[in-house]
Amino acid sequence: MNGMENIYADALESVLRDHCTPSAVRDIEAGADPSPLWTLLDASGFADSLLPDAGLTLPDVLPMLCLAGRYAMPLPLAQTMFARALLHRAGIDIPAGPIALASFDGQARTHVADGATATWFLAQQADSVWLVHCDAANVAPTGVHGDLTVSIACMPAAGFALPAGTVLTIGAALRAAQMAGALSRVFDLTLQYANDREQFGRHIGKFQAIQHQISVMAEHVAAARMAAQIAFAGAGWQPQRMHAAIAKFNASDAVTPVTSMAHAVHGAIGVTAEYDLQLYTRRLHAWRMADGSERYWARQIGQAACDAEGTAVDIIRAWSGEAA
Repeated sequence: MNGMENIYADALESVLRDHCTPSAVRDIEAGADPSPLWTLLDASGFADSLLPDAGLTLPDVLPMLCLAGRYAMPLPLAQTMFARALLHRAGIDIPAGPIALASFDGQARTHVADGATATWFLAQQADSVWLVHCDAANVAPTGVHGDLTVSIACMPAAGFALPAGTVLTIGAALRAAQMAGALSRVFDLTLQYANDREQFGRHIGKFQAIQHQISVMAEHVAAARMAAQIAFAGAGWQPQRMHAAIAKFNASDAVTPVTSMAHAVHGAIGVTAEYDLQLYTRRLHAWRMADGSERYWARQIGQAACDAEGTAVDIIRAWSGEAA
């Protein structure tokens, strides 16, 4: 993603390019052991990117999270980065294996995207956070083909206190970054197909109707990318709630139009298991609902705006960190 690359992202992409191929993703979705890929990522230090010794901040890790989406990462690498940061700051020993983030809002169970390949779950209910092993979390699959989302039961254990909504806010931000990467990949696949596919004697990308769809897709992809940059602005490691809300709303809101137009341009081939497009569009729909859908975050933004004092410009300046 232009303007968002750094040496950490370059190093991660070199690993993903060789080891997180579409074939590898399909194998893991089909039940193959994900531990070889995790061992490689963990040994390379990417899961520790937000620990104090790494010295990285939100803008530093954003390109890596976008790459996780662009390569249809089947492991909760992004979640583990933040989970390890939370555990370290709480003085709790960090366990081996990938950690998925889960948020409960008074319900008995909750869905966790990418939880099927997690060894641990770091869950929050109100202001209480606890760490639970997958064997004790009453994990259940969704039943959707190839879906790595699972549901887990709310079984609070000894843990630590954290302001309510912290895990949800982190989840929303990291999902927005992953979605920005996946959306860009869907757009690239669609643009390439439109330039390669011929119908009625010319490439379908030359038809005005196709050009219109691609241009609308490009607008959504760019908006999602800029929104992710908002969520990952600042010098710290923890995203601000309103920044995460804006990012998740924009990214989730882009999923339906972008995926619909991508499949429309591709035609029947786009939904086949052999073609890579569905690897990304399925994930986008799962991530769209994870950690709050666009409707949820739209309500949060609207309520915050109603509760705030001052004009709309004042509110936007406050949310962006700009002095009034």
